[in-house]
Amino acid sequence: MSIDKQVENILKSYELYGGINRAGTESFPNRENVVAVLQDLRCLINPGYKTAETVDMDNLRYITGQRVNRIISMLTKEIQKALVYKKASCDQTANKNSYCYSLAEKAAIALIDEIPELRRQLQLDTHAIYEGDPAAKSDDEVIVSYPGFDAIVIYRIAHFLHTNGIPVIPRIMTEYSHSRTGIDIHPGATIGENFFIDHGTGIVIGETTIIGKNVKIYQGVTLGALSVKKEFMNKKRHPTIEDNVTIYANATILGGDTVIGEGSVIGGNTWVTASVPPHTNYYNK
Repeated sequence: MSIDKQVENILKSYELYGGINRAGTESFPNRENVVAVLQDLRCLINPGYKTAETVDMDNLRYITGQRVNRIISMLTKEIQKALVYKKASCDQTANKNSYCYSLAEKAAIALIDEIPELRRQLQLDTHAIYEGDPAAKSDDEVIVSYPGFDAIVIYRIAHFLHTNGIPVIPRIMTEYSHSRTGIDIHPGATIGENFFIDHGTGIVIGETTIIGKNVKIYQGVTLGALSVKKEFMNKKRHPTIEDNVTIYANATILGGDTVIGEGSVIGGNTWVTASVPPHTNYYNK
């Protein structure tokens, strides 16, 4: 078969099966652009750790300003695409592209405004990991090398966008994190301060999970749903973990009505589908 014929057949498949992301504001958000923004955001939160750039007090203002402008410009365009694609916010206006651009720019600026608060939260998360892991030698080591910390950083960025009504972009961010760290946190989950993930590989935290403060989670933990039927998509499907809970490796906790009470310890390899009272040690028997 000639190359021309092969190309023609592929083009026909595009018509038949879709799956094309065309250029322009009505395209779907571009994953590579979202990831580039995410890298800039991570560097804005912890400058000097994630890239080879030299950061000192003489150039920090310049580097920060460059990064902020780049984030706002690129993120605005990707959020605009997401809003136009969703159309829910933009259907009632004569010029949905212009209207969605305005909404997108406001969302991007709001995220930049939130950076100091995100840094405050992440400083607490960093120190929780350092205090909780005897192998950690410093907060700096946690920032530069711990996949659990990376997953928390990206989750907190994505969660802010999710709670501000931005579609698609937060999920691209957390799935990028998932592919890098093996830690799957839905941006819709609610997670309190001083969050500690150790090792991390295989952790799953579902969309409607609520996690309190000072919670520790080890590798292989699943906070999931009892049912994945589509009709339950707008219901609370995932558990609530109250403050000061520790969940050891490979524990599975399921169900929207399941509450793990404050100060409890869930042992490794346990299967939990009912609530656990506060200050309970729950192990396989």
